[in-house]
Order: sequence, then C-alpha cells, then structure tokens
Amino acid sequence: MPSPSGPDALPLTHAGTAPKFASIGSPYFGIMLAFMAVLLILSNIGASKGVAIGPIITDGGFFLFPLAYILGDVISEVYGFKVARKAIFTTFALSVFASLCYWVIIALPGFDDEFGTSKQAALEGALGPVPQIVLASLLAFLAGQTINSWILVKMKARSGEKSLWARLMGSSGAGEFVDTLIFCSIAASVIGITDFGTFLNYVVVGFVYKTLVEFLFVPLTSLVIGWIKKREPSYGAAAAAVTGAA
Repeated sequence: MPSPSGPDALPLTHAGTAPKFASIGSPYFGIMLAFMAVLLILSNIGASKGVAIGPIITDGGFFLFPLAYILGDVISEVYGFKVARKAIFTTFALSVFASLCYWVIIALPGFDDEFGTSKQAALEGALGPVPQIVLASLLAFLAGQTINSWILVKMKARSGEKSLWARLMGSSGAGEFVDTLIFCSIAASVIGITDFGTFLNYVVVGFVYKTLVEFLFVPLTSLVIGWIKKREPSYGAAAAAVTGAA
C-alpha cells in the first residue's frame, strides 16, 4: 500500500517507514507531565535567588531545570511533537496558575504583629519576583523546548529507532542555548545581575551546565525511553496504521 500524502501523513525514515510513537492513553504520560510541571514550578521559585559558587554565577533552580528538559526529551521521543507541545503548554499554564496563587497569598492581609510582618516580608522576598521569573521561563522554555522537541522528532524521522543518543544530544544543545539566552536576558535583573560581565557568566555557565547535565544523563534517559517504549501498548501503532504496515 503506498504511503499517504497530505497534512496527516507522517514523515518517512530513510528506510521508508514512518517513525514510531505512542498514544497518550496509558498512565505514563500523565506521570511524566506531572513531574515536568512540578520541576518547572519549583525551579521558577529557586531561580529568584542568585547563587555564587566561587566564580560561577547561577540561580537556585539550577539543579532542577535540566530534569524538566530530560522529561521533555522522553515525551518527544515516545509520543511525538504534537504531544510534547501539549505538555509544554500544560506545564506553562500550571506555572502561571502557581504564580497567580503566589500573588494572591502575598496580597492577603496578614497579622500585624512582629511574627506576621516578618513572615509577610519573607514571602514577598521569596515569591514576589516569581511572576517575572515565570515570564522568563515561559518564553524561554516555550521556545527552547519546542526547538528541542522539533529537532528530536525530525532526526527520528530520518533515522527511525537508531541513533537515539545523537538526537538526544543534538536537540538538547540547540534547545538549551535558546532557552538559556532568553531566560537569562529577562531574569538577570530580578536576581540582581546588572553588569555585562556577570550576565555573560550567567548565560555561559547556565548553558554549559544544563547541556552537560543532559549529556551526562543520556545513558539513563535512553534506558528510561526504552523501558517506556516496551511497556506502551500503543507504541508504533499510529505509524503502522498510517503507513498500512499493520
């Protein structure tokens, strides 16, 4: 049966078969989406604190954010670009909702004793900058994760199930660069970065660190992807149905 053409046709690999993906009917996608949203929300809170480790300038969310990107890689590889895009938008919607909740909590009238006023000041200091951090994260993660997912799926369309490490590393490098540049440009002033030298340090360290973490986690990410693929009953069914291979 010839391969279909038109907007619903899937891109073919070099072997002439459509790349395999799974539907989102199983519980695995929901679990990963929940973790992705929590990681982004927590990293937004942590990012409001500037961190100096010797000459290295970063923020308090540095150890959380790369994990959200790794989950994005898993979702893109297993479920495809459209599902990954839904995960990105859902994660951001929840992050915006969390930011609105912080604003309401801060605005609510509190106790006027010494403990109450100190608590209010602590909340304003910790959660007050978060809306701008959320904006930075929203624009950066939207652009970076979309590029990351798009490149990964395009590479999969060419290589099929082979070369997983190459597409994980290639897509991550491009996505993290765009993400880091956008995020740092918006968030730098919130965490107290005002001069160009410190800003450049912040961008370079952030990009190198996040990309290195993703590269180091590639073996584990590959194992997780393989584990989920074997347990997703629908993995490959969509491609088979479209190409007539089933």
